[in-house]
Amino acid sequence: MSEILEVIMIVSFGFSWPINVVKSYRSRTTKGKSIAFLALIFFGYIAGITSKLLNKAYMAQFSTKWYVLVFYALNFTMVGIDILLYFRNRRLDKAQSK
Repeated sequence: MSEILEVIMIVSFGFSWPINVVKSYRSRTTKGKSIAFLALIFFGYIAGITSKLLNKAYMAQFSTKWYVLVFYALNFTMVGIDILLYFRNRRLDKAQSK
């Protein structure tokens, strides 16, 4: 049951991050964004992925449970893209304020 709940959590985040990335791309500003928050989430995904890779029980069943790690990796990628967009948008904010 705990694995199902974990997958539900990861999939829920997985639907949210692409929406957030599109919003960041279109808004072209850092207003309302927190790099500290994004970095903390990014670090959390690193910890989650590392936890899975170090978990002997998970790795022993990897052939049937690989999808959990895939969702972690997708979310990690989305947060990474959002971080890159943050820095692009910060540069755009600075250029606009001149």
